[in-house]
Amino acid sequence: MATQHEIKATVRADAGKGASRRLRRTGQVPAVVYGGHAEPTSIEILHNTVWLASAHEWFYSSIIDLNVDGKVQKVILRDMQRHPVKPLIMHMDFMRVSADEAIRVRVPLHFLNQDSSPAGKAGGVVITHEVNEVEVSCLPANLPEYIELDLSSLKAGDTVHLSDIKLPAGVEIPELKLGKEHDVAVVIARQSKAGESDEAAEEKK
Repeated sequence: MATQHEIKATVRADAGKGASRRLRRTGQVPAVVYGGHAEPTSIEILHNTVWLASAHEWFYSSIIDLNVDGKVQKVILRDMQRHPVKPLIMHMDFMRVSADEAIRVRVPLHFLNQDSSPAGKAGGVVITHEVNEVEVSCLPANLPEYIELDLSSLKAGDTVHLSDIKLPAGVEIPELKLGKEHDVAVVIARQSKAGESDEAAEEKK
């Protein structure tokens, strides 16, 4: 079961660039909540709260309990604007989710047992992660914070594709419905040129 994460916010009355600048000067981040068959709501969140949350993986791929003046709404983060130079979050967009409506979210991949795999223990093999996150579709209750990909059997020359990922119940990858050409490589174990040269030298002995 996914961990619950709550962020507190307050409805803001003022709108516009001037109001947003004033909010930022007081340590608040202007944000908007939309969707879920309700009107968009302008809110403000303590900058330190979202700054600390933004350092965690779950912030970008989990259902968040957004507590707006005591009323909790289930949301996901849809956009976050950062200052180009300063360590500041400038604006955020949250989308409400409904329990009975599927959502699409990009979820990070966690690669397990790579170092202990045949490819990981072999000399001259380079393992590359072509994809580090994947877009999934599911009901909010089924949304995983991350998906584990077990590489314990990975060998030199192997390629792991999207279709090889074992998904949790109720979760699917929409891209796979678009055709075989969308079944992209996720992990590739290549023999390095240096490794190939070493093997060739050994064969000549």
